[in-house]
Amino acid sequence: MNKKTNLLELYAPAVLRIGMAVVILWFSLQQFLHNSFWTAYIPDSIVALTHLGAPTLVMLNAIFELVFGLALVFGLYTRISALLLALHLFDIMWVVGYGDIGVRDLGLAIGTLVVFMNGPDIFCVLNKKRDLQKSLQRDSQF
Repeated sequence: MNKKTNLLELYAPAVLRIGMAVVILWFSLQQFLHNSFWTAYIPDSIVALTHLGAPTLVMLNAIFELVFGLALVFGLYTRISALLLALHLFDIMWVVGYGDIGVRDLGLAIGTLVVFMNGPDIFCVLNKKRDLQKSLQRDSQF
């Protein structure tokens, strides 16, 4: 039983990181494909403050989520990506307010915050690169 528990503990951070990234990327794709559906979620105060139209802000949001969602999938700058996405999700939750969507976004934000707290896991690209470099250094010493 202990061996199975150790495997679960080993894989859990990667599963959470990749799962959260898939959700973020799904939302990004939806914003690219159905921009007009998402403009209702842009507060008028943000449109007035930025002097950008709601469709433009949705596209900028989709690009943000695409870039940092992909970074999370591959484990590039895991902590920074997860922190920015968690703060972004907390902001969305605040704007949307209490309700079914707000509670869902709270869960996503907390999950992404946990990815930030965990940091890079064993499957992150940067960890794989570092492991390869260490192995090459050991091999070159012989």
